[in-house]
Amino acid sequence: MTGNRHPAQYAVKNHTLYIKPSGDLDHHNVEQIRTRADNLMVECEINSLVFDFEAVDFMDSAGIGLIMGRYRKIMGSGGKMKAVSVKPVVMRILKYSGLYQIMDINGADGGMSI
Repeated sequence: MTGNRHPAQYAVKNHTLYIKPSGDLDHHNVEQIRTRADNLMVECEINSLVFDFEAVDFMDSAGIGLIMGRYRKIMGSGGKMKAVSVKPVVMRILKYSGLYQIMDINGADGGMSI
């Protein structure tokens, strides 16, 4: 990551938090996303979370941890979680990690713009 560019875009609508990471979802940028997402989840009383993976080409264990942590938080309050615009390379990671079992996933044609 270069400069002050944040590694994700965020939007809140009807108590749903949309997170659209860009670039690699790895240990270099997960902490910034985690911090901002957790703050928004509390501030905006979020009960649904949507990850838009349209601009993500790679995800490592830190990205998996980011998703798992937000899953625990959202499910703790009875919420829902979803992934959209998932490219095949990221879909493989979600499947191999077991994340496909805890969230609804729409492939590359099911995106939401935020």
